[in-house]
Amino acid sequence: MDTLSYRTVHANKATVERKWYVIDAEGEVAGRLFSQVAHILRGKNKPSYTPHFDAGDYVIIVNAGKVRFTGNKLNQKEYQTYSGFQGGQKRMVAKDLLARKPIYLVERGIKGMLPKNRLGRAMVKKLFVYESANHPHEAQQPIELNFKK
Repeated sequence: MDTLSYRTVHANKATVERKWYVIDAEGEVAGRLFSQVAHILRGKNKPSYTPHFDAGDYVIIVNAGKVRFTGNKLNQKEYQTYSGFQGGQKRMVAKDLLARKPIYLVERGIKGMLPKNRLGRAMVKKLFVYESANHPHEAQQPIELNFKK
């Protein structure tokens, strides 16, 4: 009987190849977009996915202010922040937050779907969100991704 030895291949700095993707958020459903972007930032779209290593790709999101919410979430979903001081709790409805800070809304939604540790903080650094259709990353030759079916 012949015994074969299979070795698990883990991603590391020498083997990982990072790509740049640009995603147009116009008309995309917020939660679906956020989960797909978090998937790419984590590196789960690659066959060499390793949970303990940041093998994800860079993601550029344009038209962040044109993301859409389904149902009545635009008027009912609340985002809250707390400064740490008494009376420092602030609540804002998604409609107002999308009008005032669309970049923050998208970044927060994606960051919430990443690991809550130093690995997750490294992953979120590969995310670039812009309110308009222009971005300064043309030199990286990003590949355009389209999630619409």
